[in-house]
Amino acid sequence: MIQELTESYGGIFEKELINEIAQVGTFKDVPEGHKLIEIGDYIKGMPLLISGAIKILREDNDGDELLLYYLEKGDTCSMTMACCMGDSKSEIRAITETDSKLIMVPIQKMEEWTAKYKSWRNFVFNSYHERLNELLNTLDSIAFDKMDARLVNYLKEKSRINKGNIINNTHQEIAYELHSSRVVISRLLKKLEQMGSIELHRNYIKILDL
Repeated sequence: MIQELTESYGGIFEKELINEIAQVGTFKDVPEGHKLIEIGDYIKGMPLLISGAIKILREDNDGDELLLYYLEKGDTCSMTMACCMGDSKSEIRAITETDSKLIMVPIQKMEEWTAKYKSWRNFVFNSYHERLNELLNTLDSIAFDKMDARLVNYLKEKSRINKGNIINNTHQEIAYELHSSRVVISRLLKKLEQMGSIELHRNYIKILDL
């Protein structure tokens, strides 16, 4: 565990903190599509992502989802931290986008390390700042971008996160994450295919030139 922590967080945390994380943290090897956090759950630990990617989703009153942002290697979720510190219920859903490895840090250590390690304080503040910027980008996209531009950005980000040009999502799943309808998404995907930007297949989408 120490080696994997050092590879992911060695440039962020000092050696003493990495050793403490290894001692008290719980290592998890999680497959793609696994639900890590559900809306309404009380969160007892904070995830530090060693590898892979996690998508963070919000749900409206009708049960429809909206993709907020992704977590990648070296990240953590500031919304999870806020729930941990406030002992409040989660307002987000976290699902692994790819096979992932992570370490769960117990909440009682978070305040202790904030006082003890400057690197941990900086990490927490930077995480809040980065996630806030991502949330603002999502808000700007919803408020100002047309759905076709949002779809292109979504496909580009999916391709980057999965490190390949194959998107293994149905039209309905994309519609859920973009808070749209399957009919609209299917129409826009067909338009992108006609432009030569993608290829549509039965169970996947191939990115050609976005």
